[in-house]
Amino acid sequence: MLIERAPAKINLSLHVGLVKPNGRHDLNSLVTFADSAASDHLEARPATHFSLSVEGPYARESGPAKDNLVLKAARAVNEALEGTAPPLAFRLEKNLPCAAGIGGGSADAGAALRIIAKAHGGDRVQDLIKEIAPSLGGDVLACVYSLPGLMTGEGEHYEPLLGIPTLPALLVNPGMACPTGPVFAKFDEDATVMLSHPLPTTNRGNGDSFLEYLEFGTDNTLQAPAQMLVPEISAVLGEMAQLSGARLTRMSGSGATCFSLFETLDQAALAAVDLRKSHPDWWVVATMLGGGL
Repeated sequence: MLIERAPAKINLSLHVGLVKPNGRHDLNSLVTFADSAASDHLEARPATHFSLSVEGPYARESGPAKDNLVLKAARAVNEALEGTAPPLAFRLEKNLPCAAGIGGGSADAGAALRIIAKAHGGDRVQDLIKEIAPSLGGDVLACVYSLPGLMTGEGEHYEPLLGIPTLPALLVNPGMACPTGPVFAKFDEDATVMLSHPLPTTNRGNGDSFLEYLEFGTDNTLQAPAQMLVPEISAVLGEMAQLSGARLTRMSGSGATCFSLFETLDQAALAAVDLRKSHPDWWVVATMLGGGL
């Protein structure tokens, strides 16, 4: 049996360009990934054909298995390998909320691609999955790596970076879906170019300098349009910013998941306890960002 973790993707920054003739957008995004506390889990066994079963708290929200990115990834690799990819029966434990700005489906696809590469073996397949990943979604290549880095273009370029420290964090989703398409459409109504993005120059251990860089050198240009479409995001951000020990609070991706960064994981865990008491219906997870798989 092959097992891979599919961690939540967090956009520490997200600078989006103007809409292009193909209807898509270029972007610069500093990305990092959660630990096992905020991850889906994917396992696979040899089988006679590709299949997928989905379990876990967000299984129903993930939609029909036939439309899942795990199977789309498997079919894409099998087609590229002219039908020679080893057939696998996948089982997905879906712990991450859907349409939440944390790349849950993309993380699952990235995990599936890594599993298929392991099952097939060979450097050729390792290179092939990185070629296929962008065709499955803008976040999928980053999720194949699941390492902190910079995403550019439409997501087809990803460069792992050593200058991103590990970051204790609290992730919160109010249970409101915030689909990407409408958020980008709202952004396009009054878009300005935000692609300029200074790279971090801090050493991995210098968390204070890195947070200062994030706060004053970067932004999430989709946050405002997402707040217009889902006003609950503003309330979440406001409440999280008031949590004891919260140093920087921002929305991830196109929302509605928000994150606060803390000095220690214990502080994030204590804040999670307080927030769950007042909002038992929210998805609230304390996690360490940036540790890698």
